[in-house]
Amino acid sequence: MEETINFKNLFQVLRKRLLLIILITIIAGTISAVISFFVLTPVYESKTQILVNQAKDDQQLYNTQTVQTNVQLINTYNDIITSPAILDKVIKELKLDGSAQTLSGQIQVTNAQDSQVAQIVVQDTSAKRATDIANTTASVFKNEVPKIMNVDNVKVLSKATLKESASPVKPQPLINIIIAMVVGLLGGVGLSFLLEYLDNTVKTEQDIENLLALPVMGVVTTIKDVPKATNVQRPDLAARVPQRGETFGS
Repeated sequence: MEETINFKNLFQVLRKRLLLIILITIIAGTISAVISFFVLTPVYESKTQILVNQAKDDQQLYNTQTVQTNVQLINTYNDIITSPAILDKVIKELKLDGSAQTLSGQIQVTNAQDSQVAQIVVQDTSAKRATDIANTTASVFKNEVPKIMNVDNVKVLSKATLKESASPVKPQPLINIIIAMVVGLLGGVGLSFLLEYLDNTVKTEQDIENLLALPVMGVVTTIKDVPKATNVQRPDLAARVPQRGETFGS
């Protein structure tokens, strides 16, 4: 029974502060939309793939052991791709501003498990620049890896292409708005319970019982003021006009 009463009180609090909750939710969604559309800079993404294959001078049959060796080399190649040895040349060739460390933060190298294909993913505020960085990084790495590793087993599998109508990968306004509205909804609910907790005014009989730990014996209802009585003339007397020398009642 106590749980039912508690749940009932909770719903009463939510109902009481419903307008506040809705208002905070709408404001949060609106702020997120404004920031997503007008404040945040769009970021574009471009990808290129490289294949780590057996070396040209390797005359052995293409076997499982060779594949596993190439797969293990990819982990090493991932570090080499984002190293200054490669990125400094990319910056010089494309005449980019910034350091190799800054450019490394824009590049991510991934590969599926037990796959000889690595994917170079570049994010930039310019779609064209992201495409150029991806392709140049793959090209420079292919040319430099024989000097670094003494093995020529890297091929560019597919180059990044610039689409006519490239769409940014972030920000994602719809997702941001939904997340902001959910956060606003939770914040509104939390604020409602906080305001209810801080409100120590007495409003109901239950509040009195909780405050004084005494039962309520009776309730005095609100009595409206009764209008004052006005002088009412008797219709039978008001109908006759007394004549000279005549009085009422005679």
